[in-house]
Amino acid sequence: MPQPKNAMEIFKFLDKSNCQQCGEKTCLAFAGAVFKGRIRINECPKLDRHIIESFSALGKMEPPFEDEGMVYLKRLQDEISSIDLAQAAERVGARFSNHRLTLKVLGKDFSVDSKGTLYADIHINPWVAVPFLNYILNGKGILPSGNWVSFRELREGKERYPLFKRRCEESMKQIADRYTGLFDDMVHIFGGKQVEKEFKSDISVVLHPLPRIPLMVCYWLPEEDLESSLNLYFDDSTNENLDIGSVFNLGVGLAQMFRKLSLRHGHSDSA
Repeated sequence: MPQPKNAMEIFKFLDKSNCQQCGEKTCLAFAGAVFKGRIRINECPKLDRHIIESFSALGKMEPPFEDEGMVYLKRLQDEISSIDLAQAAERVGARFSNHRLTLKVLGKDFSVDSKGTLYADIHINPWVAVPFLNYILNGKGILPSGNWVSFRELREGKERYPLFKRRCEESMKQIADRYTGLFDDMVHIFGGKQVEKEFKSDISVVLHPLPRIPLMVCYWLPEEDLESSLNLYFDDSTNENLDIGSVFNLGVGLAQMFRKLSLRHGHSDSA
């Protein structure tokens, strides 16, 4: 198969049902996202395996981190070399030893040394690396207050919320609807803790993408005439510990990771 020259050459392989299980509103939007390298073509649950394998052979399966994103990541790494990592570790609740600052990202060790080199027990994805470095460089280390707010209630979150809702909350809800049991397992595998009774839902856990950045996931199953729903909440101390762009990246990155895992390991609970 030759390399696709445009999104329409990808679109012709899709079933045009606009099922939205991929997280995009239409099959055409999905084709455009695949062509730009933002998502993988195997995130379409209805595509024949031989088509997926053909695209995989082209090297189009891993979405690249855009050039400007790589430049930004490199700038953050350079900034790390100009700060006192030991002091930063104390400020943000991290460990410091052997010239490395280490903290937990979704329960896994993530480190950076004084030269800005990153180390991790998990694959180093840009959606984790950029928030991780911003947290170290600019976070005030404020402890969580226990006051939960939605993304749109965070500083500068209102304008970004429609996109966050579509790419994070709605995407996660589609996964939870289709793979309810697996979704419950996934949020607990990544260190999810049970929430207070007043926030209890059918699936409700608190994740820690970063040590002092708790994220609460609440999912309600459909009931009678009510549709299912899923909402994410953040501690209001997030405003002092992380910029809104990094919070956005963490949420969307989590949704993409859950989707990849569900497509790889899941089967519909209704099947």
